[in-house]
Amino acid sequence: MFASMISYPSWFGDFDRLRRELDDLSGWTGLASSIRSSAPGAFPAINVGNTPTSVEIYAFAPGIDPKQIDVTIDRGVMTISGERPPTVPNDGKANVYGNERFAGSFRRAVSLPEDIDPAKVDANYRDGVLHVTLQRRESAVPKRINVQ
Repeated sequence: MFASMISYPSWFGDFDRLRRELDDLSGWTGLASSIRSSAPGAFPAINVGNTPTSVEIYAFAPGIDPKQIDVTIDRGVMTISGERPPTVPNDGKANVYGNERFAGSFRRAVSLPEDIDPAKVDANYRDGVLHVTLQRRESAVPKRINVQ
């Protein structure tokens, strides 16, 4: 019964590939590929997760001076912005045949839950990864109640 269903997903892959190719031809490559994702190639790529006591955000931004990264929180939105310098010489003497590495200004925004304490935020940049930890308010942290 299920063996016949196994062959169908290849069609979906073909349709997705066709959609991406049509998007590339029509110039729609800057749009998100689904409702829950950002535009392909958005920089920096981010992972967002949570624990019972915090929200953890990882932004993958190699090749940037940590002093050039700004992290701000305003009205429940955390913004990561900065600038990545170009690595390709722009003196007219070099022939560039491919340049897939993003260079220039960037900005990413993440909506935060209401129980985040903006006074308890820690941001560290190491090995090209920005790790932001946002602590939850004490009143929002789950507590175990002992039953007697």
